[in-house]
This record gives sequence, structure tokens and C-alpha cells, in this order.
Amino acid sequence: MIQYQNILFPPKTIAEPTVAVEEAIQIVDLFAGPGGLGEGFSSSGDGKHFDIIVSAEMDPVARRTLRLRAFYRLLKREYPKGLQDYYRYCNGEAAEPSTPETAEFWSRAEQEARQITLGSEEGDKELNRLINARLNKEGRPWVLIGGPPCQAYSIVGRARNQAKQGYVPENDHRHFLYKDYLRIIKDYRPTVFVMENVKGILSSKVGGKRIFSQILIDLVDPAKALDNVEGGQKYKICSLVSEESFSSSDCIDRVNPKSFIIEAEKYGIPQARHRVILLGIALDEHGNIPFHELLKTADPVSVRQAIGSLPKLRSKLSRGADSQEAWYQAIADEVDDLLNHAELENGKLIAPLRATRQALFDAPRSSGGERVKKEQGQGHTGIPSLDAWYQDPDIKYWMSHDARSHMRSDLRRYAFASTFAEHNKYSPKGHQQFSLPGLAPAHKNWESGKFSDRFRVQLAGLPATTITSHISKDGHYFIHYDPAQCRSLTVREAARLQTFPDNYYFEGNRTQQYHQVGNAVPPLLANKIAEIVYDVVCRRVVERQDIMGKRPVQTATTSSLIEN
Repeated sequence: MIQYQNILFPPKTIAEPTVAVEEAIQIVDLFAGPGGLGEGFSSSGDGKHFDIIVSAEMDPVARRTLRLRAFYRLLKREYPKGLQDYYRYCNGEAAEPSTPETAEFWSRAEQEARQITLGSEEGDKELNRLINARLNKEGRPWVLIGGPPCQAYSIVGRARNQAKQGYVPENDHRHFLYKDYLRIIKDYRPTVFVMENVKGILSSKVGGKRIFSQILIDLVDPAKALDNVEGGQKYKICSLVSEESFSSSDCIDRVNPKSFIIEAEKYGIPQARHRVILLGIALDEHGNIPFHELLKTADPVSVRQAIGSLPKLRSKLSRGADSQEAWYQAIADEVDDLLNHAELENGKLIAPLRATRQALFDAPRSSGGERVKKEQGQGHTGIPSLDAWYQDPDIKYWMSHDARSHMRSDLRRYAFASTFAEHNKYSPKGHQQFSLPGLAPAHKNWESGKFSDRFRVQLAGLPATTITSHISKDGHYFIHYDPAQCRSLTVREAARLQTFPDNYYFEGNRTQQYHQVGNAVPPLLANKIAEIVYDVVCRRVVERQDIMGKRPVQTATTSSLIEN
């Protein structure tokens, strides 16, 4: 991949002289959530490649997280001395993020991170106003990023919808929220856009037709899709992991939709998150696009590498008084009872359960909290580049590292499941493997096979399964691999598996924090995508410069583009 020192922006018209502008590429982030995509892009090039001018999110708590992170970025880029205010807030030393000294940056963060309901008349007007006010439209390249809400497309969401009496997909506005994204493309013509969604979008249908095919057709020619007019900016939709692409001259039936799926674990993300991510590149006057790189594969990162060196915690008791002694006795009683019944089974789990019983003597005493004091050596993954991504020495605590409370019946299941997984290297499934007494939940469809994954251990030696927003409801799908801790993942552990840096503070209560983390794009994956996008934009600028006879040269030492 070519690396560029600065970006050379094209002129208003090709009759005017070329001007080199040392400014970052502007970004608009729609359906931003807590800012996973935006974090990846804004951290590209040590924070110098991109500048988010607007991030739009309807959820008020996620928007507070966005604002706080925007504040951090502004301080880091323009006033590093003021970062002490951000750190004081994160470290629990101040009730508010800003002081009079940094009030200007806090106000600017307010203008960047906006609570906007896209698809509403008021929200769309507000977004237009912000873009018109902040986007430099004088020929400067810019990038649109975001992922329309996925509830209508996800397999689980569709199953819920079908169970609703009188549900009609054609009347569900969530199927068409991508058109708000499309409208911005049509009206403001970004040089590149990146659109993310769940892979369930590939099989989702409206009116008997696959919605994904229609989305591709609309994205390549937004003016025709929305206004049925010719002459608008056209795009080519490219995969980031294969040579697959689609443009208006291609046959949609020949497109392999699965080629747009990114399997995050193949690219150094400690999570098997599979998402559809589309790279849209504006065609030039000849119908061409610049060459673009593909994501480079990386060695897999395991759950243990990502979270294994965080402080160990015990779970809490959800009923009755919680204490170390009460928790220990509850778990010990459950494991002892499991051992009694295991004697009557095939006996394979007797030794592992006895090992778990023994480990309880040395179980962690702390159940964590909003902030857990950092100790020397904690947080290392053994991968230098990943450690550099995660860690920040100015953060004194593990934020949001608070264990959930669990009922005794769930503690029994968690102890059994994590012991089983540690012994067999896979998580137990369904009623056949949860066969010991007291393990079956009070679920009428438990033995149907539909909920065989209801209790799932995140295996120590593999990437995690997909961190979803369901983690905000219960931890059954996200059981920690260590039987002695007997708990589900904390917010900070889930955030690490999503590759949020340790200094990323999530606003809201614990449930709201879980929801934000589960809905996000992994920032490290977004960062890798951002490098590709930056390269594409720079190549487009070079092409424009070449047309004008003002070709920049690439030096042999820095591979940076410098105006000739």
C-alpha cells in the first residue's frame, strides 16, 4: 500500500492551478452508534488522515459516548495539554469532562456528535444543515461511512418480525433506512463511501425480492434510484476481501453476494464477526476508479490473548446478600451436586469438575466495578502492535470491568459449561450435553434444538463468537472461559474483543454500555479499512493532478506525494 504524507486536493475546475492542502479528508458518519467505524478512521495515520465533521446517532446515550470521544480526538490533535481533563474524567477524578480551559473543545465536540433520527423529516433537515455548513464542497474529496440499522435484516430480527401478527415487510421503514444513506450520496457525492451491515441482509427479502440486490443497484446510481434521472455521480461497489465488484453496466445476477462478507477473525480481530461491508468508489469521467488494495489477512487472535491478562473477577449473587463467602459457598454447593450426578453418568467430567472445585479456593475475591485499579503487567496481549492499539498509560483503571450478578441456577450452568469447554475445547450444546440434573432452563422449546447455543462459552484458544447487542440482556451467550470466575463477560472484556482501545469510555449504565459495544464495528478492523480508503482517495487525487499536467512525484525514501 502506498503511504502518503499529505493529501493534495483537486482544484475547483481543471482550468485553475493545483493547490496542495495539508488538511485531513473529511468524514460524515451516519448511524454512528458509539463510534466504532469513526474511531477506526479518525485514528488512521496517527489521527492525521481523516477528520469527522458530523457523526449522527439517534440513541442519546450512544451520542454522549460519541461526543466524549470527539472531545478526546480534538484535544489529542490540537491541544494535547488539555487531555488531562479527559483522563481526569475517565479516572473518576472529575464529574465533568471539560474545564474552562478546554470548554471550547467540548463545545466543538457537541457540534460534531449529533443526536439525529435519520429518516425523519426533522432529522434529515438537521443533517443537511450540518453537512452544508461544515463540508468543504469545493472539489475536495470526502468520505461517507456508516451502517443503517440491522434489525430488519438480521436473521433473529426477521424471525421476531414474522412472529408479529399482521407484520408486512414492505411497511417496515427499517428496510429502507439505507435510502437516507443513499440520499446523502446522491446530494453530496462523496469520493468514497463505506457501508456496513449484518450478513443477514444478503438473504432478506421485501416483496419477494432480495433487498441486497436492490441496494447494490441503487448504490451504483443514486440519482436514478431516488429521482429517476440520469447524469448523477455513479459508483462502483467493491469487495474489500475479493476481486468482486458491481457497477451499473454489470449484471446483478452474476454477483456473488457472499464475496462482500468480511470475516473479521481472518484480519487480526479477536472475534468471529462476519459482516457485509461495501466499498463504494466514485467513477471518474471515463467510468474508471483507482486501484484499491484488499484487506491483508493476519494471524488469529484468541480470547485469552485479548482479555486473559485483565483482572480476574468473581461473579455476584443476584438473590440474597452477596459476599465472597456466600458466593463461594453457592458455587461450591452447585459443583458438589454436579459431581454427585456425574458419578452416575459416563464419568468423563468428574476430574474436570473436581479441578474446578479445587480452583474455587483461589477464586478472585473482587467482582470488579465501574473502575478497577490497574496493576503492573495487566492488559498485555503478547502482540506488540495490538498492545499499542489497546493500551494507554494515562488510564489508571480498567473502566466498566464489573461482573454481572447471576442466579444460582445460572451459576450452576456457567460452572458446568466452562468446565466442559475447558476439558473438551468446545462449548456444550443443547439438552443432550446439558444432561445433568438442574442444568436445563425453564424453556418450553429447550429440547427442540432451536436454542442449543443458549449457554455458550467463549473459548480461551479461539477468537470470540460475534459480540452482539444481546449481551445487554443476559450473559448466557458470553460465558467466560475460566470456571473459577464463573461469570459472563464484562463490558470492558466485550469492548476488548471488539478492539475498542482501553481509553474508550462508554457513557450510560452497564446495560446501555453493553448495547453500545454489541452494536459497534470493531475499530481496529475499521482502521485497516481506513488505510485502504485513504490510499484510494490519494490515488484519485494523483489521477486528477495528472490530467492537469501537474503530476506529483513519489519519493523513493518516504513514498509520500509532494507537489512537483
